[in-house]
Amino acid sequence: MADVHHMALMADTPDRQATKVITLGCRLNAYESDVIAKNARDVEDTGAVVINTCAVTNDAVAESRRQVRKAKRDNPDARIIVTGCAAQIDPTMFANMEEVDQVLGNHEKMNPMSFGPGASTERVRVNDIMSVRETAPQFMGSANALSGGLNEKSQSRSRAFLQVQNGCDHRCTFCIIPYGRGNSRSVPAGEIVGSVKSLVRQGYNEVVLTGVDLSSWGGDLPGTPPLGDLVRRILKLVPDLPRLRLSSIDPAEVDDVLFELLISDSRLSPYLHLSLQAGDDMILKRMKRRHTRIDSIDLCERLKAARPEFTFGADIIAGFPTETDEMFAKSLSIISEIGIPWLHVFPFSPRAGTPAAKIPPVNGNIVKARAKVLRDAGAAEKEKHLETRIGSADVALFEETGLGRLPDFSLVKVDNPAHAGSLAHVRIIDATSEHLIGQIFG
Repeated sequence: MADVHHMALMADTPDRQATKVITLGCRLNAYESDVIAKNARDVEDTGAVVINTCAVTNDAVAESRRQVRKAKRDNPDARIIVTGCAAQIDPTMFANMEEVDQVLGNHEKMNPMSFGPGASTERVRVNDIMSVRETAPQFMGSANALSGGLNEKSQSRSRAFLQVQNGCDHRCTFCIIPYGRGNSRSVPAGEIVGSVKSLVRQGYNEVVLTGVDLSSWGGDLPGTPPLGDLVRRILKLVPDLPRLRLSSIDPAEVDDVLFELLISDSRLSPYLHLSLQAGDDMILKRMKRRHTRIDSIDLCERLKAARPEFTFGADIIAGFPTETDEMFAKSLSIISEIGIPWLHVFPFSPRAGTPAAKIPPVNGNIVKARAKVLRDAGAAEKEKHLETRIGSADVALFEETGLGRLPDFSLVKVDNPAHAGSLAHVRIIDATSEHLIGQIFG
């Protein structure tokens, strides 16, 4: 399942020439925009503006169209290329916009030959995404360094994001993303291990494994290895990797090998971001999720029992169609039952073409109010968690902001931060409602 929790429009990708990439949507789109920008540079910059669209909600599609019009106003002489999930799902809509010169599908956008002077100018180049069988592009975000040089202006130097999987085989009733990303396909483990080794040689202290449906990694590979097998191979074969982290994961698909590694290997961060979506079983069933309420609670309890420093993030949708007060109360209570300090809350927004869009909705004012209650509960859990860290010591990975990120995902502020990408021992002396306050030692 695709992450649904990064809807804010992100900044244009800087470029040493004129090509700009405007990104909407999820982190994966942002990583892929970095690849697009690099590919455009490598095959000669043509001064295009590429809008990498999002389709997760109707509002996201509308914002994508607004950004197309704005891009043309701001760059009247530039070639306007539209790509991403919204373009993949409905290429005709964008092709009919007078501002648009070309529409590229999600498969085509990752091909370096789609850009540059020799690229095809065919107005619509969108393949049937369900027919794509190639492995996912491997290097996203900082990891672009592997494929020809890091853009120092735009890339993170603190960690490397490695895309190991793309697409999704599941059909949650609120989600349109499988029709934009295609079926699940995995990068072979040997290639991933080689990539991680290269990243460590370049000096990265943390690698984040990411994908559209990360926990489905391996389902299309020979022998259908589980994600735990991949994680075990990375940790065993790349002993110099200080920290490995997983992106969003389905609570129903933490296999036995992965569970044992999560509780036993200190290099695997004690943090999981769960694609939870709801805390009520009937709502989960109507969403066509693969887990129940007790599945999520049981997983988290077992992880914390074996490794007490474990923390959790989660996505929760407020006001899914048919959600009653009693159903909402269960979603609210699961936040404190699990203890979720890193909560992403989204008011339900119907997406045309999904089954959920056909179900009678909850009143919009009620949805908005429930979302606020959930966010307040998440903020309370965060403040409670941060207070428990006072007096402890840990190792922080410092980011471009000057803040350090602890293994449990907590942020720490120090007077004299280490440079981005470096690790340092910190002692926690205080906390605010948003981050810890610490001192570097050692």
